[in-house]
Amino acid sequence: MQQNESAFDLPIDELTELLEGGEMAIEGRMPYSSNATFLVVVSDGEDPAGSRSHRAIYKPARGERPLWDFPPDLYKREVATFCLSEALGWQVIPPTVIASGPMGEGSVQAFVDADFSEHYFTLYEAGTGLDDLRKLCALDLIANNTDRKSGHCLLGRDGHIYGIDHGLSFHAQFKLRTVIWDFAGERIPDEVAESVTRFVDQGPPVELLCLLDQFETDAMTARAQALLRAGRFPEDDTGGHRYPWPLV
Repeated sequence: MQQNESAFDLPIDELTELLEGGEMAIEGRMPYSSNATFLVVVSDGEDPAGSRSHRAIYKPARGERPLWDFPPDLYKREVATFCLSEALGWQVIPPTVIASGPMGEGSVQAFVDADFSEHYFTLYEAGTGLDDLRKLCALDLIANNTDRKSGHCLLGRDGHIYGIDHGLSFHAQFKLRTVIWDFAGERIPDEVAESVTRFVDQGPPVELLCLLDQFETDAMTARAQALLRAGRFPEDDTGGHRYPWPLV
């Protein structure tokens, strides 16, 4: 795998613009998803010889199954997680935007052309992308991710790890469930701590604040502050209740 190869077919700025305003064509429905999730191709609709296109994952609000503990419009939390990753300067979440498609408004996330035989457990065991996995671990704590399965960690063709599937995040009540516990008790790397400190000092960006309510943003900031005070990745003190199911 070429480490200097991009994970995506377009520069990030162009890709984000394309995802927001391009024409969307559905290729098929993704299996094993509790909510309607579609593989799509987004193109700019220009002459095919010079048009831009990229595959993406489309999660329309209309396809969401109601939950008792989360409000509707889970797709906004997918976008909020991308905004958080960008605010931290980590780029561990694929570009994700709000856009309107064949089934109405939803989230549209750039498809990661990954090695799908790899997932968190295989990556950690092989020592692959550990810096990215530590950032995902910290991001999940701050975002309060309730569903970090092993298969939600993708090895891109650029050698970096990308996290996907964040609809169940940012709840004001602490609900963390994740498979990433191998760093428990480990000192938070200086790079991670510096990014979190800058995020706390500057406050969440407007685009993130617009996607969450006040209780959720206050809780997010409090979790970031708690992580900095601890100086270490936390341990699961619940006897295993902080793991999702299934694990992969």
